[in-house]
Amino acid sequence: MAPRAQAPPAPTSARPRLARFTASAARPIWLAAIVGSLSIVAAVAFAVSRSPVAVLGGNGDAPRTSLASTGGGAAFCQSGESLPAGTSAIRVALFAPVGPRVAVEVLAGASLLASGTQAPGWSSGPVTVPVQTLAHAVSHATVCVKVNASPTAVGFMGTPTSRSQAAVERGSREYLPGRVALEYLGRGRTSWLGQARSVARRMGLGRAAAGSWVALFVLLVMLALAALVLLLVIHEAGVPVFGAATASRFHPRVPSLLRRVPPAAWLCALVACLNAVCWSFVSPPFQIPDEPSHFAYVQLLAEDGQLPNGNLEAESPEERTVVGDLLVPETRLWLANPLIQTEEQQRELEHDLAAPLSRQGPGGAGVASTEPPLYYAYETIPYELASGGSLLDRLQLMRLFSALLAGITALFAYLFLREVLPKSRTAWVAGGLAVALFPLLGMISGGVNPDAMLFAVCAALYYCLARTFRRGLTRANAVSIGALTAIGLLTKLNFLGFAPGVLLGLPVLAIRTRRRSSGQQRFSKRAVSTSFAIALLIALAPILVDALSGQIFNHSGLTSATPNVNNAGQSPFHEISYIWQLYLPHLPGMPNYFSGISTTRQLWFNGLVGLYGWDVVPFPNWVYNLALVPFAIMAALALRELVRRRGRLLGRVPEAIVYCLTGLGLLFTVGVQSYTSNVLDHGEVYDEPRYLLPMLALWGLLVALAVRGAGRRWASVATILLVALFLTHDILSQLQVVARFYG
Repeated sequence: MAPRAQAPPAPTSARPRLARFTASAARPIWLAAIVGSLSIVAAVAFAVSRSPVAVLGGNGDAPRTSLASTGGGAAFCQSGESLPAGTSAIRVALFAPVGPRVAVEVLAGASLLASGTQAPGWSSGPVTVPVQTLAHAVSHATVCVKVNASPTAVGFMGTPTSRSQAAVERGSREYLPGRVALEYLGRGRTSWLGQARSVARRMGLGRAAAGSWVALFVLLVMLALAALVLLLVIHEAGVPVFGAATASRFHPRVPSLLRRVPPAAWLCALVACLNAVCWSFVSPPFQIPDEPSHFAYVQLLAEDGQLPNGNLEAESPEERTVVGDLLVPETRLWLANPLIQTEEQQRELEHDLAAPLSRQGPGGAGVASTEPPLYYAYETIPYELASGGSLLDRLQLMRLFSALLAGITALFAYLFLREVLPKSRTAWVAGGLAVALFPLLGMISGGVNPDAMLFAVCAALYYCLARTFRRGLTRANAVSIGALTAIGLLTKLNFLGFAPGVLLGLPVLAIRTRRRSSGQQRFSKRAVSTSFAIALLIALAPILVDALSGQIFNHSGLTSATPNVNNAGQSPFHEISYIWQLYLPHLPGMPNYFSGISTTRQLWFNGLVGLYGWDVVPFPNWVYNLALVPFAIMAALALRELVRRRGRLLGRVPEAIVYCLTGLGLLFTVGVQSYTSNVLDHGEVYDEPRYLLPMLALWGLLVALAVRGAGRRWASVATILLVALFLTHDILSQLQVVARFYG
């Protein structure tokens, strides 16, 4: 029998140098903390002191009817438009998976009053085009819109009329059977601070327990979160804020496995949980992507004990009624239609919530029908706990359970960094908080969405892979990797992208473990082979069970996540070209699928900086341009660190390849789904930035490398300033959602 492997000691969290910390060394840390705090306050003060963007007018109700669809470019003019004074942007009811350049002109007779353009790369719709601010109201104006050729179809929506209007498309003259819906936007007269009371009142409507307490609760939690974040980074930078007693002491009854987790990791997890809790209250019910379908899936499991039957009709009578009362379809896209704002609407909602409406749906779960059941089974726990309450009670508790998964994501991201970058405490905290405060993590984990569990599973898998590269493929590590892979497969189909990294990582780990056997750390060939087989068997168990029973995966969904070739003329080269261009610039010889669009910048970078709600709540364009500066600085510092440590990196190339392969596999899986939907089925482009968040641990690694790249002298200062930047980004993101739905 092979001797039992002795794992090397975990990275220590003790830090004797705290006792020798001098006032002169603390001075730059406190100065950075003050600068960071003032920057947060200044950014928030600037945001709330400005007047919100308001809908000053429009030419009709929310667009519900498709008037036309084209990908070849078009232009049309609508006369008889009335534009209010102060109009600084025009929102046009154009819808596209990836939108082209749009130009707008406002004419009075032959005189040009205002014009503007929106760059290509916008998604969903309607599209907002900034124009020169109109000093005076204009009646009987003509608004002309020019839409460039698009890589995907652009839909025109509005109100059908008896008279058609001319539209020029590809040199020919076609007719739109109605008027395209337009909204005229401008700055309101009152600042956000002046509207604080009315915003708080509107935030309290449409809730499980209505009242202005919702806004106050979010404010208090965010203040506590900000204080906790700043104190944590100051403490980890070297100034003992919390005291020695909190450094590594736990109650003796706490299991030893948990006692080995450093307090800073638990605090990062707490920050992520609190952040997701705030997002769960900031985001209105059912305004998280696909949340109605995900709720329907959970309700189907809890009420009927069965998986979806593939029916796209998902909502039960209870859910359909509440979604209608909350005005979700009307408010999702069109600014002129706000959320419920009156006590009468609230009373109608409460009446329907108390009514004995059926919870039995048609047996489907909409777009969620193809997903595996594990996350939804997890969410049946809060659903059952709140089963005696209203639908909104159940939804809010389900959101809070989902917020716990954000904490797990941040916890394992911290532990991953501790394994990859030993002896870099400050870098661990910087990377852990970068993950914990990532706004999209908070938004998705603050709603009902299986991505929340997927992020946690992937972060844990990165940690287990890193731990195994340090300690060898022991039986415990093999079981952990196999179990997490199985859980990922049962969580969401996108996890299939991680499979190549795991399948390559296991044999690499087995070979490395055998070669490093020496001294007390001896691994027999049989023990390593057994561990490898155990990991592989556990990892593939869901697929093997499904092959025998057919009860786990919806096979139409499983097929969509694998490479596809169209029988009508498409080739593997076209699919590879499409996937390449979904992330990187077009190369010569490739068919151009995204003409005029930088997918790297406009789809992914901008989306990760901030695109909220149903991907229709963006930042202003200048925010995305400004975000390039800190990102470029972090990338340069991280590259500097890699170049400095290039000698040590040579021995870790296999580990780096495994991490890269997990990311590339995920990108490939998303690209295959996008190709199938957009090119083969002429539907949507899968370009939602949340699809990249399973790689959040690697984002934390980039931040940690940037901190190390700043050098030992400036690492603490860089950590404080970066975390202040991340906290500011998160707060402003939540304010952006507040402005969109409650302004």
